[in-house]
Amino acid sequence: MGLFYKEFSNDEEVVNAVSSIKTKGVVEENIYIVTHDDDRTDRVAANADVNTVGVAETGLGTATKNIFRKKGDELRAQFQELGFTDSEAENLEDKLDRGKVIVVVKDAPEGLTV
Repeated sequence: MGLFYKEFSNDEEVVNAVSSIKTKGVVEENIYIVTHDDDRTDRVAANADVNTVGVAETGLGTATKNIFRKKGDELRAQFQELGFTDSEAENLEDKLDRGKVIVVVKDAPEGLTV
């Protein structure tokens, strides 16, 4: 079991991919949606019936710090709390800057593809 992510360009692709991931036995509690816009994140996560990165994932300390952070810093911290390295988090946040949607799967089965 490991950490898996995939980037997408549009919301419909995300919903279809999440559906595919769920058919491979991944529970929705282990699937997260991250975008650069909070409203879009909430909307896509609701449509796909999965999670956003919140206090349960980041812990109260990081969640409190995120209130005062710039958006990029907040997103990098979220990726780090999910288990990505600093450089991976920076790379993923850069993809979000370009309008991508990132689907993250924690405890992903080995060889998971979408």
